[in-house]
Amino acid sequence: MRSWRPVLSATAALSLLALAVSAGSASAGPRAAGAGSDDTPFTFAVIGDMPYGDAEIADFPHVISQINADPDVTFVSHLGDIKNGSTECSDAYFQMVKSDFDQFKDPLVYTVGDNEWTDCHRPNNGSYNPLERLAKIRQVFFARPGFTLGRHSVRVASQADEGVPENVRYTRAGVAFAAVDVVGSNNSMEPWTGNTRPTPEQTAEVLARTASVIESIRDTFASARRHHDRAVALMMQADMFDPTVSDPSYADYYAFQPIVAAIARESAAFHGPVYLFNGDSHLYQSDQPLAAGSPWPSFYHLTGAVPNLHRITVDGSKNAKDYLKVTVRPHSPQVLSWTRVPLAGSGS
Repeated sequence: MRSWRPVLSATAALSLLALAVSAGSASAGPRAAGAGSDDTPFTFAVIGDMPYGDAEIADFPHVISQINADPDVTFVSHLGDIKNGSTECSDAYFQMVKSDFDQFKDPLVYTVGDNEWTDCHRPNNGSYNPLERLAKIRQVFFARPGFTLGRHSVRVASQADEGVPENVRYTRAGVAFAAVDVVGSNNSMEPWTGNTRPTPEQTAEVLARTASVIESIRDTFASARRHHDRAVALMMQADMFDPTVSDPSYADYYAFQPIVAAIARESAAFHGPVYLFNGDSHLYQSDQPLAAGSPWPSFYHLTGAVPNLHRITVDGSKNAKDYLKVTVRPHSPQVLSWTRVPLAGSGS
């Protein structure tokens, strides 16, 4: 939904904007790695916004088997939305997807999406309290904070001590990765069913999670600079630069502003390329959303362009007919390159 217009208290709005410029030193934390941290090239797979609906749910084990059978892939990233936006957010469904995730042979980093908690207030989702569903997601999928999912579980740096175990960081082959909980529906500021504005509890959760996200982004870049990493890769669900929206309204995006500002500031101070992987809008996209000439810098009230930020959106929903195969070559100027691999039986 892009048509709603939130009403937010002045205090909460100022708090969100203050997060973009808040003081505080970044703690780099441990150099957690997906599977080693040398300069050897490696490949990982990225998927998102799946499985959607009965047919995709039934086929999801085959998707996992196909990725498992790819000899190049050494870890997997799921960018969130493990269900569509009009089905129930039940415990049984979460457990089913968790069982599917356990079948990935390689480490799996799962980034939470809005369909599995933020939007669960909708009657066709079960009329849940979204904060209770977020707690359940954390209980089911992040029962072992600081470890990936998948059969070959490895350590990652986690924000579990801040109550956000889904925010993780890891480094491999000179690339610093961060998976952060940034979701659609204006980063969960869309009013819940029956409300015309975000509730105080809803706003408090967004402010706290946004602060943790910005901290994780800062820590990732601080570590990358200190260790002379060659690139930074950020993973999230929300498409903060949705090209499918012809006339975006700031009222539908304002809760992303401090996160975009943090990414812009840190990217501008980093010597190498920065890659942002997201889902949410369901249609593959490869662009530079904050480069000169783009409308997004002024939309988000940024003072300058950020030419080294490259955004990649993965196919999802009805377009979930492929997985993104990303290869890291640490000594290449581009560092990351990728191709879309058709899923068997997708008709692609």
